Amino acid sequence: MPNRTHSPIGHQRLNPGQTLVRSALFLLVALLVNVPLRAQQQAGSSAADSDKQTIQMLLQRIERLEARVSQLETARTTSSQAAAASVPSNQATTPTPPPLAAEPEPRQEQESEHLEPERMDMSKTLLRMRGFGDIAFHGSNTPGSTTAFSLGQLNLFVTSDISEKFKFLGEIVFEGGPDNIYGVPSGETNKFSVDLERYLLQYSHNDYFNVSVGRYHTAIGFYNTAYHHGSFFQTTANRPFLFAFESRGGILPLHNVGLSVTGRIPSAPLGLRYVAEIGNGRAARPGARPVQTAVDENNGKSFNLAIFSRPSQVPGLQTGFSVYHDRLTPPGVPPVSQTIMAGHLVYQNARTEFLNEAIVFHQAQAGRVFYIPGFYTQFSRRFENVRPFFRYQYVNVPSDDPIYRAVGRRNGPSVGFRYDLSDFVNFKAQYERTSRRRLSALDELILQLSFTF
Repeated sequence: MPNRTHSPIGHQRLNPGQTLVRSALFLLVALLVNVPLRAQQQAGSSAADSDKQTIQMLLQRIERLEARVSQLETARTTSSQAAAASVPSNQATTPTPPPLAAEPEPRQEQESEHLEPERMDMSKTLLRMRGFGDIAFHGSNTPGSTTAFSLGQLNLFVTSDISEKFKFLGEIVFEGGPDNIYGVPSGETNKFSVDLERYLLQYSHNDYFNVSVGRYHTAIGFYNTAYHHGSFFQTTANRPFLFAFESRGGILPLHNVGLSVTGRIPSAPLGLRYVAEIGNGRAARPGARPVQTAVDENNGKSFNLAIFSRPSQVPGLQTGFSVYHDRLTPPGVPPVSQTIMAGHLVYQNARTEFLNEAIVFHQAQAGRVFYIPGFYTQFSRRFENVRPFFRYQYVNVPSDDPIYRAVGRRNGPSVGFRYDLSDFVNFKAQYERTSRRRLSALDELILQLSFTF
């Protein structure tokens, strides 16, 4: 009997001849099963002879049906060979597909149609966004200031896993109020501006080597890489003055555009890690934006190297240091060689926070050297939903410093508390007193609601 063909999905496809054959076989089996019963009921020899004749007729019918099926299969094969012979000679060597196999052209069309959607599968590059914001009421005795409600930063934190190795990270900040560059206010008071604070393409090779390119937070000290934009995560209502952002009077280059490499250093018990960065550095021209996003003032590049430890024996402890160097070129005066050395000792767990950081600027210009020392210490402890805190900070810029002379000396305490209203909203109350060189002290009260969404 000829072999029966199968469909590509694994189910038999029967032509009419095969259907008849199977029907006849079914009748034959039914008769064979009933023969013994009928033999017992009808003992006569005439009935047995009649059954034998019936069986013989059915067998003959089956043979004729099988012969017809064989003829149909032969005709189908002949037709396929004739069609193959009509193909041009340059394609004649292509093997003829077996009967009922999927046609090659439709399969190729389907593959080309599905190729691009597979490469553009958005589920593999899902864009994730998280928001942070704060609203405050504040007042101080700064000459010319008034009490006011203020919209703080609205921070949109965006990430995407481009592939297994590549990721994207962005931080878009909407912020109101005038800028304050190196202690000199500028810009409109009630105008909102948009800044792209972080913009990074990250490549993760393994735990020991990871590369980021774009705009990043410089790994100077601890605070700048632990607390980014948005005050929701930090204990206090504002950042330590040493780590104030460039547009808010800060003197450290906390943002940079360039290349950053991070990873672990093999040292199991010490938990050593490193950060190496190279970038444009910050601008020194009066009135220029400090972060050089598109154009560098000079051909020199800044670099920073940080090493820190998180020992496994003391969970929550981190200690480390960093060294940053850049060459600033303010117009009309000799260039300034700037080196910033920072060290930190930090302990944090669910209840206790103890932050300590110290920084020294070394700035050389035309044979003269200027030093800027600074530090802060902050302690807080959580009691249920309330976390009281205390911070003392100090920075001393020489009055003849070539870059930051307008900042002067600032030091003083901050005291207050943070109350967690929910997992996503907290309230902070903070009083801050700042003493200044040859100026009256500043007293400021800040009431702030910060949240995430």
